[in-house]
Amino acid sequence: MKPVVVRGGGDLATGIIWQLCRAGYPVIILECHCPMAIRREAAFCEAVHFGEKTVEGITCRLVSSAEEAMKMVTPKNPVMLVDETGACLEVIKPDVVIDAILAKKNLGTRLDMAPLTIGVGPGFEAGVDVTYVVETVRGHKLARIIDKGSAMPNTGIPGIIKGYGAERVIHAPAAGILKDFNNIGDIVEKDQIIAEITDENGAVTPVPATLTGVLRGILPDGFTVFKGLKMADIDPRKEEQENCYTISDKARCIAGTVVTLVAGFEHGITG
Repeated sequence: MKPVVVRGGGDLATGIIWQLCRAGYPVIILECHCPMAIRREAAFCEAVHFGEKTVEGITCRLVSSAEEAMKMVTPKNPVMLVDETGACLEVIKPDVVIDAILAKKNLGTRLDMAPLTIGVGPGFEAGVDVTYVVETVRGHKLARIIDKGSAMPNTGIPGIIKGYGAERVIHAPAAGILKDFNNIGDIVEKDQIIAEITDENGAVTPVPATLTGVLRGILPDGFTVFKGLKMADIDPRKEEQENCYTISDKARCIAGTVVTLVAGFEHGITG
């Protein structure tokens, strides 16, 4: 089978890519120049900055062209291209394109990009933008296959863990350059200053932890943020520290549905 193309290399996309690789599919990942994944330790998009990224035993490597990607990719070796528009599809000519950018809107994926197109989350309409949509909202319908219509709208509210929901996610209180004081996996205390943002005038805005727990994710040091941008995530369960580096249950669930659709397509099962 031709390589599967996945748009996006964030933590949810990484769960999909990882499972496709384990199922025997070669995967080419398309990312932007400046990925905004929070859970960077469990996201292949870090390869944009470091040349490669390993998640749970599978290493993704950055390549510079579609031709190089086609030569290097194997089921055990996913590769990544910086290609925000999907221009490389003219060379790759994939049978399957998966949009897992999770932008809450369609950033250019079209039904005619491949015989099978899958949109993960809101922003797509099955039969119009993509062949299928996969639900991403937690609950009974998580990972459901949608062959007509769209996924549920983004609620903007994280899942509840130990009674905490919105408090788990930190949004940038100002625009500017981010300076991190902690690493992913660190235990932080409520109101502890975990970062600061320096604006263009040199004014510094501290970023306090919203609760006590494990710093599950944070944008990288030196990142340029805008006010309101999701920049960090805290898990109140200190015992979950090691899970900062592994694929989440939600990502694995969604990945299972995507692999089902790809395998079904490969075997001529549609609808």
